[in-house]
Amino acid sequence: MSLRALSVVSEAYPLVKTGGLADVAGALPAALKPYDVAVTTLIPGYKKVMKALQRGEILHTYPDLLGVEAKLIAGTAGGLDVIVLDAPELYGRDGGPYLDPTTGKDWPDNWLRYGVLGRAAADLAEGRAGGLGVDIVHGHDWQGALASAYLHYDGSAVPSIVTIHNIAFPGWFPIETFAHLGLPQRAYSIEGVEYFGGVGFLKAGLHTANAITTVSPTYAEEIRTKEFGMGLEGLIKTRKDHVFGIVNGIDTNVWNPATDPNLAAQYDARTLHLRRQNRRMLEKIYNLAEGFGPIFCVISRLTTQKGMDVLADLTDDLVAMGGRLALLGSGDTKFETAFIAASNKHRGKIGVTIGYDEALSHLMQGGADAILIPSRFEPCGLTQLYGLRYGCVPVAANTGGLADTIIDANDAAVNAGVGTGFLFNGVTRESLTTALQHTITRYANRKVWKSLQEQGMRADCSWTKSGRQYADLYRRFAKAGSHAVAASAVHNI
Repeated sequence: MSLRALSVVSEAYPLVKTGGLADVAGALPAALKPYDVAVTTLIPGYKKVMKALQRGEILHTYPDLLGVEAKLIAGTAGGLDVIVLDAPELYGRDGGPYLDPTTGKDWPDNWLRYGVLGRAAADLAEGRAGGLGVDIVHGHDWQGALASAYLHYDGSAVPSIVTIHNIAFPGWFPIETFAHLGLPQRAYSIEGVEYFGGVGFLKAGLHTANAITTVSPTYAEEIRTKEFGMGLEGLIKTRKDHVFGIVNGIDTNVWNPATDPNLAAQYDARTLHLRRQNRRMLEKIYNLAEGFGPIFCVISRLTTQKGMDVLADLTDDLVAMGGRLALLGSGDTKFETAFIAASNKHRGKIGVTIGYDEALSHLMQGGADAILIPSRFEPCGLTQLYGLRYGCVPVAANTGGLADTIIDANDAAVNAGVGTGFLFNGVTRESLTTALQHTITRYANRKVWKSLQEQGMRADCSWTKSGRQYADLYRRFAKAGSHAVAASAVHNI
């Protein structure tokens, strides 16, 4: 029997994207379809979403949804079956989904913008907002997590799952917002939504969901520690029997070097020599002089979490070793400034593009030799999966999903022909320097490097396995209803 799931998200590719959450939310419905799970995606009615909406049918009209007029409109958009929460007062704004473009800061009413999303999700699941029948609700990150709290405090029998894509973003808001969320007073407690003297959207979901998933098995373990738990490690430990680590996949139709229209030349593992055309195009775009050493690429937010402070301090060394660098990203102004200064200092060796360009990111994976991911923590990561798929060898910190998806090319792995990339421990100047030198040494051996590329391209980065795991999890909790299934440890199913 088909299972019906409601996915509650703040962004989904190709409609709205700021990061990997959108890629996951956009790909998961198709990944679950072969396992007889039908997913409807509830998403805010941003301008881009409203423009993309097709065959819209009004399911429900709210004269007062936590003080806001809104409509729920069912239809299709970007190849997804969606229900759009149309609330122009909250979502009909220019800029990205979370930030005011005039100030660069979070919208001050984000608590309401995603509070109403959770409330609407619960109403849909409980049959109070149209005739949508739902077997399980799946909220993503803090923006979708409050759906679980509403279901819980409503006394609903509809089970819910919350996925932590990045626990570093807890969705904290001042205590004054609680009175406007429509939750019972008893919800404001240490066992409810209270979080460091305010309201924690993610914490509320983690307390009340029937199951918690993270986007990799290693990250499921890491967030139980003070180093990675961001103040929620105690809660994760108490709910360890309901925590599951499921590694993300990627859309292998969108990310396919054999058919990718963003490449100068398409190729596969048998025609790797064609990558040279993409390399030349990348050199032209980034004004990189031809050279014998590898081109490293970075496609990332420029933040301390991503290790950009260490990399920015190593640009002279990278060039001295014979490497070149092509960078695409934006973030902290100090890092943007540092990389621009490095590109001016090392013209022809370092090229920088501040911002984000989806098409360019594909070309970088198809033309660069290696992708650098020196993240201090990385719940799953998708860029290393894109790198594997495109023969762009990942050089990454040994953490989270990076550790789960890359086979380190140590001597034993190289001799066995199973290595797919390079992992290093600790994000320090010394560790990254060693990793860069090791990568450049391996690159000089063309036979070894080709083997790394081929092994990476053979890796299964698709949603096939992970989709089955999510489908199994949905069915387990949908069958149990409001009674969570107990287990004995953090699960890597």
